[in-house]
Amino acid sequence: MEERPITDWLPLTKKEVEKRGWDELDVILISGDAYVDHPSFGTAVIGRIMESEGLKVGIVAQPNWQDDLRDFKKLGKPKYFFGVTAGCMDSMVNHYTANRRLRSNDSYTPGGEAGFRPDYATTVYSNILKEIYPDVPVLIGGIEASLRRVTHYDYWADKLFPSVLIDSKADVLVYGMGEQPLREIIRGVKSGIPLTELTNINQVAFLQPKEAALLVVDSWETVELSSHEDCLVDKIKYAANFKIVEVESNKWQANRIIQQVGDQTLVINPPFKTMDEVEMDRSFDLPYTRLPHPKYRKRGPIPAFEMIKFSVNMHRGCFGGCSFCTISAHQGKFIASRSEKSIMKEVDQITKSPDFKGYISDLGGPSANMYKMRGKDESICARCSSPSCIHPVICSNLDTSHKPLTEIYKKVDAHPGIKKAFVGSGVRYDLLVDDFNKNNSDMNHDEYMEQLITRHVSGRLKVAPEHTSDATLRVMRKPSFKYFRKFKEKYDAISAKHGLKQPLIPYFISSHPGCEEVDMANLAAETKDLGFHLEQVQDFTPTPMTVAEVIYYTGVHPYTLQPIYTAKTKEEKQNQNKYFFWYKAEFKDWIRNRLTKLQRPDLAQRLLGFRNRNQKY
Repeated sequence: MEERPITDWLPLTKKEVEKRGWDELDVILISGDAYVDHPSFGTAVIGRIMESEGLKVGIVAQPNWQDDLRDFKKLGKPKYFFGVTAGCMDSMVNHYTANRRLRSNDSYTPGGEAGFRPDYATTVYSNILKEIYPDVPVLIGGIEASLRRVTHYDYWADKLFPSVLIDSKADVLVYGMGEQPLREIIRGVKSGIPLTELTNINQVAFLQPKEAALLVVDSWETVELSSHEDCLVDKIKYAANFKIVEVESNKWQANRIIQQVGDQTLVINPPFKTMDEVEMDRSFDLPYTRLPHPKYRKRGPIPAFEMIKFSVNMHRGCFGGCSFCTISAHQGKFIASRSEKSIMKEVDQITKSPDFKGYISDLGGPSANMYKMRGKDESICARCSSPSCIHPVICSNLDTSHKPLTEIYKKVDAHPGIKKAFVGSGVRYDLLVDDFNKNNSDMNHDEYMEQLITRHVSGRLKVAPEHTSDATLRVMRKPSFKYFRKFKEKYDAISAKHGLKQPLIPYFISSHPGCEEVDMANLAAETKDLGFHLEQVQDFTPTPMTVAEVIYYTGVHPYTLQPIYTAKTKEEKQNQNKYFFWYKAEFKDWIRNRLTKLQRPDLAQRLLGFRNRNQKY
């Protein structure tokens, strides 16, 4: 294979900057991830957008924050600003399990090695830059900054933090997917306006003195949250704040949000409208090498890249609005889809990779089957403030046609360089159950399921019912488990018809707000009845800017302010988790004794059967 010139990647070293003939960089990006030049990695996307706008960009990937800080100095001082991101994950989620145990690996680091980024990476990096270069503005973004833009509960410290702008000392925060605000910011700084004065751009947040007047923008109304100090002493005010933030984040015509923090005012400008097809294509069609930077060659593969290198991301956003999930909070409720032409162009690129063997690992998105779904009458969407388009019922205005997706699958299948194209993303099964989704007028869901099951399942299909208790599912903003049963019947019938053995792999969560211990025992019994032996279980982690995090911290639902039970102690969480493994000998006596104590011998019988002198489980 002919080796690509190093200048095909954005520069990571001073030598690479000089090879391009540059003596100064316009922007330097600091990232908690290794640099992978691929559209699934945020730093690459941001860097390539800046490059497309004519800027000279360098990257400092996973700088050492514990030595003499030479990594932060190696590319010098940028002309316009530093851009800082913790990476593709919140650094605390990246570092710790739901039990607050330190993880031993990091999927965004060569060799999967842990320890190459700090806790609260956005804050640590920004503070270092402010110390070394006090006169250079710092712009923060990425999921960590985005979901910590207002007062938020931090599970790992077990306390409320103010906006990350306070602790990081950064000048401006971009929230959500950053392409649109970033292009506006670049145009502003190139025209000579300092970053700190670009306060009229959508989807940015910043701090200003408490006494300063708000900038007047004709189309913006302003809503004020309870102050950070009020939230510290009143959990109900914190819960009520969340509802405002979530509603405004999911509106087309949103309000500006302000919050008092000490002697400053946090200002969060309204988001941009969701990117259209042209904008999406523009972002994905930039000249990525689709490869990690060559400097990592001797350090081993980057697990996150290995997982997605032969995958195609077709859309962004999710209208599910699940209580525990951050996708809609960061990517938005409305779906932003790429064109078929852009998707097929990427498939072509993948087939030209020298180590490609003909298998696409995933044709998907945050939810595999939301491609091109949108409101039938978008004027209705423009007035909508609901956080979910499918809970408690599917909106009658939502076009849930799977036809465009089915056509993409067929075209990829027909590509001469493709042997198989799998769907590795989780499928939103409730969209495919006619009893739940009444919008299947031309039965295209059945055609999609036939295509999916017969052509695109790699051994097993991932779906996420998350729970079996209707009460818990309502808190989760998920449909009744009865719809999963109906989906399974349909899935099994199509599989049998074609002689296929491709098991469903359902995902469930333990210790979610609204889930009692008996609910977990019932979940174990119901899944046992369906023939599942669950091997992997996700224990609930309260991540910032989710409904479930607010319930965990405050004890009330932010929309009703009514109390909701949540397992919080280590013992409560472990008790819930054990029921998943009813088939393991070491848990059987505990389960029987525990359910007897909880006065539910019926569940013990369903899980274990009755025991007498001559009978073993």
